[in-house]
Amino acid sequence: MNRELVSIHPEARIGKNVQIDPFVTIHGDVVIGDNTWIASNVTIMDGARIGSNCRIFPGAVISAIPQDLKFDGEKTTVEIGDNVTIRECVTLNRGTVDRMTTKIGSNTLIMAYSHVAHDCIIGENCIVANAVNMGGHVVVDDFAVIGGMSAIHQFVRVGAHVMVSGGSLVRKDIPPFVKAGREPLSYVGINSIGLRRRGFSNEQINNIQDVYRILYLSNLNTTKAIQKIEAELPANAERDEIVLFIQHAKRGIMRGYGAEE
Repeated sequence: MNRELVSIHPEARIGKNVQIDPFVTIHGDVVIGDNTWIASNVTIMDGARIGSNCRIFPGAVISAIPQDLKFDGEKTTVEIGDNVTIRECVTLNRGTVDRMTTKIGSNTLIMAYSHVAHDCIIGENCIVANAVNMGGHVVVDDFAVIGGMSAIHQFVRVGAHVMVSGGSLVRKDIPPFVKAGREPLSYVGINSIGLRRRGFSNEQINNIQDVYRILYLSNLNTTKAIQKIEAELPANAERDEIVLFIQHAKRGIMRGYGAEE
């Protein structure tokens, strides 16, 4: 690291074996873990908390203040886990008084030109493809994959192990274990390939299929479908995770394919 070609505030806390390339700017209230690489022309602003073994590519801006007119200068953060890759020109805004932080879980990949707004929570082992834009307060659970150029409305939640088609407009919550596609965004089956890759058994996958057959293929509204699921399907981890997700879906869940408006 040639300190004549970088701007590092003396109060920034930088771990061991951190590689900082030329023309990087690092503000004072910043923590960077061991063995992380910061490429040229990256800006890391106050409130950034970056884990170990991360890779941040050129042009990324980490922990800029929120694009929220209600933001009043409160001291908030962006928290990035370990082994996270942030590609070119990604922007991650820090939190507001709502959650006080924006979080990116460990082992997550955020591809080029994506934007993660204030108070978003992205879980572990997620993939956010190129040019995805997330409004504020979005939650993306573990192992979710968001296709490129998708736009996610503020306050939406995307469940664990979900795969969202590229170019999607995500206006409603997406329950776990499914694939989402078409326009308007709809249920297009469960993410069986992804589930098998992550060690789900045939029994677990069948449990998930049973739930979604009732939820999306029985011509019942959501309330009646949940009642039928709880009455007729045996309790198991997969069933209960789906039911709990839907019961707490503040924006409602995405529609089934072919459902009437």
